Amino acid sequence: MDSGLLDQARAWLAQDPDDETRAELAELIRRSEAGDDDAADDLAARFDGRLQFGTAGLRGRLGAGSNRMNRVLVAQAAAGFAAFLRERDAEGTPTVVIGYDGRRNSDVFARDSAELFAGAGLRAILLPRRLPTPVLAFAVRHLDADAGVMVTASHNPPDDNGYKVYLGGRDAGSQIVAPSDAAIAASIRRVADTLSVPDLPRSSGYEIADEAVVEAYVAATAAVGPAPEGAAGTRWVYTAMHGVGGETFARVLEAAGYPAPTAVPEQIEPDGTFPTVAFPNPEEPGAMDLAFATARAADAEFVIAHDPDADRLAVAIPVAEGTGEGGWRRLTGNEVGLLLGRRAARAAAGTPGASLACSLVSSPGLGAIAERHGLDFHETLTGFKWISRAPGLVFGFEEALGYLVNPDTVRDKDGISAAIALLELAGEARGRGATIADLLDELTGEIGFYASGQVSVRVDDLSVIGRIMAALRADPPASFGEHAVARADDLLQDPARLGGDVLRYALDDGSRIIFRPSGTEPKLKVYLDVRGDSPEDSAARLVSLEAAVRTLLDGMS
Repeated sequence: MDSGLLDQARAWLAQDPDDETRAELAELIRRSEAGDDDAADDLAARFDGRLQFGTAGLRGRLGAGSNRMNRVLVAQAAAGFAAFLRERDAEGTPTVVIGYDGRRNSDVFARDSAELFAGAGLRAILLPRRLPTPVLAFAVRHLDADAGVMVTASHNPPDDNGYKVYLGGRDAGSQIVAPSDAAIAASIRRVADTLSVPDLPRSSGYEIADEAVVEAYVAATAAVGPAPEGAAGTRWVYTAMHGVGGETFARVLEAAGYPAPTAVPEQIEPDGTFPTVAFPNPEEPGAMDLAFATARAADAEFVIAHDPDADRLAVAIPVAEGTGEGGWRRLTGNEVGLLLGRRAARAAAGTPGASLACSLVSSPGLGAIAERHGLDFHETLTGFKWISRAPGLVFGFEEALGYLVNPDTVRDKDGISAAIALLELAGEARGRGATIADLLDELTGEIGFYASGQVSVRVDDLSVIGRIMAALRADPPASFGEHAVARADDLLQDPARLGGDVLRYALDDGSRIIFRPSGTEPKLKVYLDVRGDSPEDSAARLVSLEAAVRTLLDGMS
C-alpha cells in the first residue's frame, strides 16, 4: 500500500466533521493497512485527484475522499467561493443565497455553506426549505444577490450530489462561465492546500429567507401563461420524479388557474433514494413507466414530468394502442423546444433585437422559426450559462429537456415555468378542438419536417470517451452510411468562436451529426438532426443515420 496515499487519507480523516464519512474512511484505512487489496483500490479511487470545479460547479458521488462529494470538499468549496466573492467586491459585503433539493446530504451541505459564508463575513441567506433549482436562480435576481449556490445533482443517479454556482451583478444571475470558473477553482485549491476544515471560520449568523421569496417566484411564474378558457376540465398527469417540484408547481398551477393534475402517487413526495426509478431522469428508459400507467388509468390527454430539482420538463402524449411505450410517446426535447420557441416568437414578432437561442446540439428548426418571425437567432455552446447570455433573449432551449421561457426573472432553465407555457399552449389548442399532437403537425407545416435523435454511450472509464474523440480527430470519417461528409468542424479549433470539445459533421443531404462528451454524466453523446420531405422521410433518414453512427462506434470500441 502506498504510504503517501495513506498519509493523504489520514489527513483527510483528521479534518472531516461528518460521523458517517469518518467511519467509512477509517474502516478503509484500517483494511488497507491490513493488506486488503480491494480497500486499497477503493482508497486510491477516492484520492486519485479531486472533483474539479468548473462552469457546472461540482458534481460527483457521495462518499469520503477528495474525489467524492462530502462535507470536507463542500467546506473547501464554500470557503474558496467566499474568498473569490470578497475579492470581486472588495468594497462591500457580498450577498449569497443558498438553496438545496431533496437529495441525501443536500440540506447538510447547504447549512455548512451558509455557516461558512457567514463566517467569512458575507451576508448569507438560506432558502427556507428544500426547493426547486429555479427558485434559487430566481432568488439571486429577486434579492439582487451577488451570488447563489444550489446544492443539487439534478437528474443524476441517487448516490450523487453537486454544488451549482450563479453570479449576480454583471452576470445577471446566470451560471458561471470562464474566466470566473478558473478563478473560483484556484481560490478553492488555495483553501484546500493551506487550511484545515476545523480552522475555517463559521457563524450561525446567516439568515433564513422569508417565504415571500417563494411567493414572488410563484406569482412571476404563474404570470408566464395564465390558464385560457380551453384549459378547464383538462385531464392530465404529473410526476415529480421523487423530487422537490411538486409543492411549488401545485402553487403555481393554482395561481395560474389550471386544473390540478392526477399526480403519480409513488413519485410525488421528495425521496433522495429515488426508489421507483434506476435513474431519476425523464429521458431514461423506464423512468416514466409509472406516469404512463397512471395516465392510462386516468384517460389523460398528456403527461408532464419534472426531474428531481424541477429545472427540466418532459412531456408525453397518447399514441395508437400497441405503439410507443404502452400507448404513450415522450416528446423529444427538440419537439417541446420548437413548440415553446414558436410560442415565444409569435409574442415577440416585430420586437427590435429580440432573439431565440439554443445550444449548438439542439434542433436547427429554432433558427427557421426565428427567421419566419423576423427575430435574431443565436447558437451557443451547451448549457444555460451560455444560452442565458444571448443578446435580446426571449426564449432559449437545449434538447436535454431544458427551456428558458422567462429570462427577465430566471436566467436558467426552469421546468416549472416551461410547464406553465406548455399548459397554456395545450389549453389554447384544446379550446379549438386540437391537441398537442396537432400543434406539432401545425409546426411542421410551417418550418418543415425536422427530426432529431441521439446515440448515448455510457462508460465506466471516462478515458474511453477521450480515446474515441481522439480517434475521430486523428482519422475523420469521410461518410456516414451512404452520405458523404460535406464539412467537418472541430470546435476545439474554434471555427465559429464557440470552442469546446465538440466535433460537428454536415452531410451532403443536409443532415447533421455532432459528437460531444457530456458535461455532467459519464457519457459520450452523439446528436443527429435531419430535415426530410415528409414525416416518413425524416424518420427513415434518422434511422439510417443512427445505424451509421452505431456502426462507426462499434468499430472503435
